[in-house]
Amino acid sequence: MKIRWFTGIIISASIFGLLVGGCARQAPRKPIPGAPRSEPTITIFVNETGEKKQIKLEDYIAGVVAAEMEPTWPVNALAAQAILARTYTMDNLKSGQIKQLRGTDVSTSPQEFQAYNPSRINNNVRQAVARTRGEVATYQGSYVKAWFNACDGGVTASAAEGLAYTKTPTPYLKAGIKDNCLAVTTPENRSWETRIPLERVRTAVKEITGRDPGAIASVRIAKYGPSGRAQELQLGSVTVGAPALRLALGSEWVRSTFLTDLKVENNQLVLKGKGFGHGVGLCQWGAKRLAEQGYSPEDIVKFYYKGIEIQKLWK
Repeated sequence: MKIRWFTGIIISASIFGLLVGGCARQAPRKPIPGAPRSEPTITIFVNETGEKKQIKLEDYIAGVVAAEMEPTWPVNALAAQAILARTYTMDNLKSGQIKQLRGTDVSTSPQEFQAYNPSRINNNVRQAVARTRGEVATYQGSYVKAWFNACDGGVTASAAEGLAYTKTPTPYLKAGIKDNCLAVTTPENRSWETRIPLERVRTAVKEITGRDPGAIASVRIAKYGPSGRAQELQLGSVTVGAPALRLALGSEWVRSTFLTDLKVENNQLVLKGKGFGHGVGLCQWGAKRLAEQGYSPEDIVKFYYKGIEIQKLWK
């Protein structure tokens, strides 16, 4: 009798699980307003030549992935990059910003849209794009902000901390996630130092704040973010947002806001830090490490984004 009773429980539980699971599988995904159901052809402005031409979207994504990530990296890392590149493209096609600027859907300028370099496309890139064809990352029926960075210094940042972005909520970003990317990245990402002429720094601060800090004799971190990054810097008598200063000075001067030391010396602002980029969203070196551990492209994206769906817009 005990065996029958136990078996009955198992059978009942199994039937219940099938019913619940079946309902869960049948629950429709929230549609993305205006999303195409077949691969679109888009127009591209080639900034280098001024040419305007038509291109299939997946061919465009291949050129973006090849430009934004090392093409020799594992296919699954490149494929995760493809999902985000496709998501970014579809989200920004709606705004029409490039249409107003260039009369096309996209441009090849990373300052205007995304980096694009079809000459770097190889078999790895082709496989990555084909494997994720039509896939985009969404949250509650909308495209996510598809941010990524080269190396997050081992810890991801929120949009507010890394980018000073607060325009719209981004609850799907996993801040404070440790991905151990420093174990696999290049030496200059693990530890870097830069020396910036103070006059250049003074000009940048004036442009950002509208205030002249005068002769800068001291610098300190006025506010730290949750991940340990600098959010605000005090240069002389003026406080400036660290992400804004990094943007104004350029990533070749300030690789990240993950600062480990800073000082004024010999008429220069001396910064030491780790990582490369804003630290928000997918870390490319972290994605490489996860791919080498066997993560799928979709799971790599979900490592950095929470509560999202990977939807396939077209076959």
